Amino acid sequence: MWYQVALTLALCSGALSLDKLNMCMNATHHKTEPGPEGKLYLQCAPWRDNACCTANTSEQAHADNSYLYNFNWNHCGAMSPACKKHFIQDTCFYECSPHLGPWIQKVDQSWRRERILNVPLCKEDCDSWWEDCKNDLTCKTDWHTGWDWSSGINKCPKDKQCKPWTEVFPTPKDMCEKIWSQSFLYTTLPKTSGRCMQMWFTGENPNKKVAEYYINGVDQRRSFTFTALFMLCLLSIM
Repeated sequence: MWYQVALTLALCSGALSLDKLNMCMNATHHKTEPGPEGKLYLQCAPWRDNACCTANTSEQAHADNSYLYNFNWNHCGAMSPACKKHFIQDTCFYECSPHLGPWIQKVDQSWRRERILNVPLCKEDCDSWWEDCKNDLTCKTDWHTGWDWSSGINKCPKDKQCKPWTEVFPTPKDMCEKIWSQSFLYTTLPKTSGRCMQMWFTGENPNKKVAEYYINGVDQRRSFTFTALFMLCLLSIM
């Protein structure tokens, strides 16, 4: 009997791991399941072989004040093109990635039921994002909450003044971790490490292997805990 219980739990654990390796968030614009999308637009195109976004969503990711979230990148004057390209890539990463399973968390929000938390970003991506935005302006550290939405799009609250980027976000770590409520975790890991997620890539998506690495780490700890509990139960009935 105990052997059958152990086998069932092991099979369930394996199935859950496979789901986390290839899944879409339960959020506003995500598909139910990932799959090919041959016509993804511009910066979202790297995900075309397996995506959680539709072609229409990928096109809207490039638009100012798109219907996706009515978010205004130009809340402190026109955002520079060099800076904006990173936010477009960030949107593509969020909407299209099918390999974010290890970091998806349940939330109770009107516009989504799941979010990502502490996704480990590669150092190059975070550093270049901050570098290309450091001469821009913003008024807030957390862009998820606290905006004035009275006009239908986000504007700076009356008590928040536009300041140089480097005053609001002194370092790449500050920006990457704070700007979307800890969605990302700043790491010192390079892209060659295979231990951090890449926003910018060409060719085959490298993030599947990264997700697999983190899933396996969790599964190994879970397996050790299960084995210990199983042995305790077995000993208790002997």
